[in-house]
Amino acid sequence: MAQEERVLVVERKVLERVGMFQGLALDVDRYLGELFVPRVLRFMPRPQAEADPAYKQLIPYVIMSHEGKYLSYVRGKRAGESRLVAKRSIGIGGHINPIDADNSPLFAYLYENYLAAVQREVAEEVSVETGHTDRIVALLNDDSNEVGSVHLGVVHHWILDSAAVSKREQMITQMAFMSPAELHGLRESLETWSQLCLEKLDVFAQPGRRK
Repeated sequence: MAQEERVLVVERKVLERVGMFQGLALDVDRYLGELFVPRVLRFMPRPQAEADPAYKQLIPYVIMSHEGKYLSYVRGKRAGESRLVAKRSIGIGGHINPIDADNSPLFAYLYENYLAAVQREVAEEVSVETGHTDRIVALLNDDSNEVGSVHLGVVHHWILDSAAVSKREQMITQMAFMSPAELHGLRESLETWSQLCLEKLDVFAQPGRRK
């Protein structure tokens, strides 16, 4: 019998206390300072988390760029999230599982653990064979649809030294670096999170965002 997947979550009331928002929040320090503290984040069974909007599953959402063009791909039929199949995306990411945690009985999910989880999640989907910088540029919340109501995105911007990125997951198809103008031309085919991020790519590219 397969072991039930457990995912990292935060209670919605934590966000409500800091300041609930719809779309993107660019004041990331305000939120991260409340999330990555002892006993705020915890793991719970994914089926329970998917059905209970009182919790938000924490999802790193990594946008990669090189020389002003952004990595883009289409989710194929083997995608783990069936509700996003056939949608184009500019974000690489996924759920964080207990494999990323330490084994302490007093475990508190800290920022360093999270960053290691981001690296692991990206490496499962694509091979990045170049150097890069990594900055957290926004938090993303979209309660307008079923998927978004139970997820909270942490948007990273990786600026790559070259375009040396290849796919590892079969679910990734039609992968290419595209200009913002090209992406705007395909806006209706983008998943909701990518549509929201597309409007702020110029802001994400500005220096000085949180590392």
